[in-house]
Amino acid sequence: MRSFCKKILALACTVAASTPAFAQEAASITEALKSGKTQLHLRFRYESVDEDTLEDAAATTLKTRLTYTSGSYKGFGLTLEMDDTSEIGKQDYSDGVTNRGTAVIGDPEVTEVNQSFISYTHGATTAKYGRQRIILDNQRFVGGVGWRQDEQTFDGFTIASKPVAGLSLFYGYITDVNRVFAEAQDHNHESHLLNARYDTPFGSVIGYGYLLENKTNQTLSSDTFGLRWQGKAGTYLTYNLEYAQQKDAAENPVDYSTDYMLAEINGSIPVAANKINLGVGYEVLGSDDGVAAFTTSLATLHAFQGWADKFLTTPAAGIEDIYFSIGTTVKSVTLGFVYHTYSANEGYLNYGKEYGLVAETKAGPVGLTLKYADYSADADAPTAVGFTHDTKKLWLMAAVTF
Repeated sequence: MRSFCKKILALACTVAASTPAFAQEAASITEALKSGKTQLHLRFRYESVDEDTLEDAAATTLKTRLTYTSGSYKGFGLTLEMDDTSEIGKQDYSDGVTNRGTAVIGDPEVTEVNQSFISYTHGATTAKYGRQRIILDNQRFVGGVGWRQDEQTFDGFTIASKPVAGLSLFYGYITDVNRVFAEAQDHNHESHLLNARYDTPFGSVIGYGYLLENKTNQTLSSDTFGLRWQGKAGTYLTYNLEYAQQKDAAENPVDYSTDYMLAEINGSIPVAANKINLGVGYEVLGSDDGVAAFTTSLATLHAFQGWADKFLTTPAAGIEDIYFSIGTTVKSVTLGFVYHTYSANEGYLNYGKEYGLVAETKAGPVGLTLKYADYSADADAPTAVGFTHDTKKLWLMAAVTF
């Protein structure tokens, strides 16, 4: 497998060498640095959590992000990004690093380098070395966890190329995963990420291989290979079909093999000058006889299996999620509702159900968000795990970029 990865990397480099030179270059390194752009992003958030058996938690935080991107000199560029998450006022929450005897809100105070990488672009190929954001497909397997104040980024080398029309190739070698709980819980890796996508008039086919060797937590080491079809049917209907297989890898102490399945349909119904968006889906993270379940440890997990985040760790019996969503826009306010029912993949066991509400709008340059999630555990859910606790979460957010 390592030999295969080296061949993929060599192929990507060959593609880079054969593509046309990058246009609009700076005349010198100094000019490239002076012509760079700086961006400031602020996100204020209030979050509250009411979870059974735990003290209620509430957090008021401010994320400040400063990003500098240089101009290009002979194809080379530099990106530097600093993040700061600060608590505002008196706090009463466990932040995922420090346990204060309350429910967890995963936004610890931290000031750190979020991104710091050198890039090289040649035609339709870009290589990056350093700390960087990696977002692949719908972020079910690899994402930035942008919902949390401290974003997830990756240390390593990546190369992305579009050698011919419709074809996108990606390879990444990851040495560290900078997780959302500040540096205290970062993970050391020797992992490979491979992703290929081909777009057609009828949709996109995506193949991937994620070979994870997690040196910090070997139980998360796995090899995953999958295929995804993002289809279109007419003007108003899209659908997603996906299947993946996963097995233990490297020094994972658990011997297991299981699979992942997704079937999802999304459509819109025109109503006067507006439209109603509808969606229904069925997602399965399988289990190997209850010994171990399919994991997606690099994913943007908040986007899947409910906003209450009860299933950030997949139960050993796996999980089956049936969900329905509806949304529309009223004047300038975007509204959404989503409903989930959860059950085990191994055995006849119901976990619970959840509904979520979201409203988003803008006041000038400021984006405003109100979001709510309500999870109710089923009576027959096992008592030894966290998803047995009824949980209610509320978020109020304001964000602006200069």
